[in-house]
Amino acid sequence: MSEASSPAPAAAPVPAAAPTSAEAPASAPAATESAISNASLYVGELDPSVTEAILFELFNMVGPVASIRVCRDAITRRSLGYAYVNFHNRADGERALDMLNYTLIKDKECRIMWSQRDPALRRSSKGNVFIKNLDASIDNKALHDTFAAFGDILSCKVVTDQQGVSRGFGFVHYETEEAALQAIKNVNGMLLNDTKVFVGLHISRAEREAHMEEARANFTNVYVKDLDADVDADELKALFEKYGEITSVYMPAHDDGTPRGFGFINFADHEAARTAVKELHESEFKGKKLYVSRAQKKTEREKELRVQYEQTKMEKLSKFQGGNLYIKNFDESMDDDMLRQEFAPYGTITSARVMRDDKGASLGFGFVCYSAPAEATTAIAEMNGRMVGKKPLYVVLAQRRDQRRQQIEATKRQWQGGAPMGPHVYGPPPMYYPPGYVQQRGAYPAPRPVRWQGAQPVPGQYPMPGQYPVPQYPVPAGQRPMRPRNPRQGSRGGYAGRGRGGYRSNPRTQGPGQQETTQAETPVESEPASLTAAALAAAPEEERKQMLGEALYPLIEARTPEMAGKITGMLLEMEDDDLLVLIDDSVQRDAKIDEALEVLNSQGPADAE
Repeated sequence: MSEASSPAPAAAPVPAAAPTSAEAPASAPAATESAISNASLYVGELDPSVTEAILFELFNMVGPVASIRVCRDAITRRSLGYAYVNFHNRADGERALDMLNYTLIKDKECRIMWSQRDPALRRSSKGNVFIKNLDASIDNKALHDTFAAFGDILSCKVVTDQQGVSRGFGFVHYETEEAALQAIKNVNGMLLNDTKVFVGLHISRAEREAHMEEARANFTNVYVKDLDADVDADELKALFEKYGEITSVYMPAHDDGTPRGFGFINFADHEAARTAVKELHESEFKGKKLYVSRAQKKTEREKELRVQYEQTKMEKLSKFQGGNLYIKNFDESMDDDMLRQEFAPYGTITSARVMRDDKGASLGFGFVCYSAPAEATTAIAEMNGRMVGKKPLYVVLAQRRDQRRQQIEATKRQWQGGAPMGPHVYGPPPMYYPPGYVQQRGAYPAPRPVRWQGAQPVPGQYPMPGQYPVPQYPVPAGQRPMRPRNPRQGSRGGYAGRGRGGYRSNPRTQGPGQQETTQAETPVESEPASLTAAALAAAPEEERKQMLGEALYPLIEARTPEMAGKITGMLLEMEDDDLLVLIDDSVQRDAKIDEALEVLNSQGPADAE
């Protein structure tokens, strides 16, 4: 059934047992697979922290377990809250179902049922019973115990909210339709924990929606509001009865008995109800304009209002798409009029606002909306980086919060090098080591293994920039490791001791029997040259990232010394032309640094290490 059993992929595949001899029949592996698939259990309602090891310890006490798989998100690798446990034979599975169903695992009751590989059978409503008006104290086990007397139960579930509180209804899926009908006959209208419950056959969502559409088209119940306080039920009935026969009138009242200003009128005929809505909507009655419409359930009304709100929101966004600017890094004294005045020369401004906190203090950012996208583009070109007061402005196109969040997540995945559909990789972000830092061999333990994000590197070769993250090895106190360089580096003056603040190594000739050592490279006293597009284009392709890194690292180190290496490594994933802009433009560089810090901080201390 659809609600009682969570939709899930098929059970974890289990390798077939190999034949014991060359003469073993060819059907042996297939028979083994069939036996295991018939002994596969679905375990739901699991805490996110539950692992395969925890489930193995629990289920292996019942019988030998063939395999266990906790289903996880393909990107985040977080548990989806359910797992599959495969036994070697069905008898062990039946024993586990009897003994362990509704057992507490990490303070949550697990729900166990046979794994059903056929999705059509999982979604079938045959034998599925719906129960509502359940007392809040009734949980999965209590519901199971109540309905188990009428037949074998495949699945049983009380629906709860995000806090685990019962929503007052649930589902019981029987193995046969006869058992479901017997349960309805005996329990419908009975008291469970002093609450009268309704029990009926489950109706699929598609069938329910089709029935609701039919009911909407043939409505007889009418809702009216904005009634005068003096109007009572008799007056309301007299107002509507000229359109047809009325079966009931209801007007809610306050605790003191005064009407609440709205009511419901139920007609015997749909045409009468439709005519009443058409004639009385927005008509005046006792000096007040009435609102008359088809009566709706609260959930239906909320859904319609939500759709209307989203449509209005999207219309506004599309209207101002490309014309709304986000501005930050201005002085706290800036107000709405000053912001409008600064941006007025570039087009017609429809709104300008400085965002403030609840005490009225400026938050340091605001928005300016132009009537045309071309005007906004001109304003960005002219105002981004311009000094206003003592600060350079940061001006970009405004983004919705959800778009901004998606962009940050995409940037984080790109910088971490993880493919969206690939396995999750645990490891540090790319790290750039500035030139001049040397690691001594033999001074620290063997490096820990690195989990490469992509294809494995070829032995004896360095990974190209942006292809692999640079491994971070343990370094002794007082030492910092050096970024691996391409063997071809050193042919240019910038890496062998000439120009752009390059470094030169001083190898020492070793005598017989002496151990080889590496001395720190001695910096050559020379004026650093600015990196230009022409110089970068003239350099070999494999050396360009190193040149950009050496030019970018000191600028980032001046802003955030502790994170300079990681941020430089992250920024080196960008295109070369964009990196040249960052080297020359402090405003854009600071914006990228802030973006990188936001990504690193969102990873938490453990991931940022």
